[in-house]
Amino acid sequence: MPNIDPVKFKKVSFSLPFSIGSVEWEADPTERRAAWSLYVELVTRIAVQPLEIDTGLLREALTSLYNLFGITRQVLKEAGPDVGASRESVGGIAIAVLNNGLRPFLAKWHPLLQTWEAQRPPHMSPKEHERNWSEEPKLRSELEALRSDLEQYANALAVIVGVSSENNK
Repeated sequence: MPNIDPVKFKKVSFSLPFSIGSVEWEADPTERRAAWSLYVELVTRIAVQPLEIDTGLLREALTSLYNLFGITRQVLKEAGPDVGASRESVGGIAIAVLNNGLRPFLAKWHPLLQTWEAQRPPHMSPKEHERNWSEEPKLRSELEALRSDLEQYANALAVIVGVSSENNK
């Protein structure tokens, strides 16, 4: 965890994806600790790492994204109400990312992929079966767009924590 001075709050500003918009405020130490936890979880997952055309399984990528819900809930619960729920708080931003970004994506693609997976012949590998799916290129394309938005979110968390000087004021 970066050393966080509890007395000196830094004013931070950044733009966020998923129609959240621009935000500016002074993050307190509780928000910064929660932002660090969310940042670490986000940047160590497929969520912000490119999934190249012939690599990885889409199912694994969707599962990793889905797991961000439980992780975010846990981080926010442990941090308590001081992380907030308003638009200009770490809690509010995290909730908006889940509800405005991840939830619509997963609600669309999870059942479609699940239906395709149920049709896999026993002799075919999951990877080969995914590659034969007509929707596979579209899902990968939308996953890349989501990844770009989540990368913007991760960059905002980095600014809040102070591990990036980008966009600091």
